[in-house]
Amino acid sequence: MSDKNFPDVIKEIHDQDDRFGKGAYYFIREALDHTLKSIEKDKDKNKGHVSGRELLEGIRDYALDRFGPMTLTLMDHWNVKKCRDFGDIVFNLVDHGILGRTENDSLADFEGGYNFKEAFETPFLPDPASKASNENGELN
Repeated sequence: MSDKNFPDVIKEIHDQDDRFGKGAYYFIREALDHTLKSIEKDKDKNKGHVSGRELLEGIRDYALDRFGPMTLTLMDHWNVKKCRDFGDIVFNLVDHGILGRTENDSLADFEGGYNFKEAFETPFLPDPASKASNENGELN
């Protein structure tokens, strides 16, 4: 990451491209740190770079851990509706010198990804099997 003043860069980005809330940029930076730490634990070799797919998984894990059932509401507040939006945020940070990239990194890495409702809401819904009643009419 760059040693540029992050809040100033976010203001500059937001002045040029206000599609996403400023908080989304801070969240992506935190989620990237979380992802790097997770990869470091899982692999003995961390080169300080994650792929778009790895970052998407890290974003999901970090968001669920940090914001729980409010994740989808917060993403909506930031106008982040799909994984490609995370890619747009990342590449805005790349274009402003905050993050680096390799020649293999592409916005296409963020296409598809996961369905937000399934990723950020489903983990907090009751298990349909737990609603089933046993013979005594008691919940399982």
